[in-house]
Amino acid sequence: MSIPAGLSTVLQESMINIIRPIRILIVDDFGPGRRLLSNIIKKRANTLIVGEAADGLQAVAKAHELKPDLILLDIGLPGIDGLEASRRIKKLVPDSRIIIVSQCVDTDVVRTAIGEGAVGYVEKMDAHRELLNAIDAVLTGTRYLSSRFSTLLAQE
Repeated sequence: MSIPAGLSTVLQESMINIIRPIRILIVDDFGPGRRLLSNIIKKRANTLIVGEAADGLQAVAKAHELKPDLILLDIGLPGIDGLEASRRIKKLVPDSRIIIVSQCVDTDVVRTAIGEGAVGYVEKMDAHRELLNAIDAVLTGTRYLSSRFSTLLAQE
């Protein structure tokens, strides 16, 4: 199926997403955390978990190898942390969108994550409520921050 020329990028991406599943890489050093994210993602139609990683270096390598549409990335990772992994991933795979999913609630860290290329930040304890909304938002070109950080988004 060809996409008509002249459509906005967001509309083109939305049409593509109807055709093929969203490819997701999950990065968390805690196995039960990866399973939690996986179980949440399975509730969303048209998604495919293409890989998992347990540390920052694995995240960079898997992102480069798999070129996922979306990466769910924890910050507190062994090897290199999620912020450094995000920087490296954005250089290697600039079209992949990154949502940070972390327990960290420091607004300076959130600002840094967004400044380094993440398009979403979901507080881990709110993932069951907010992750699917975050995925939908970033896939349509909208930045997403957990409700705790909504005033931060308004200021940026």
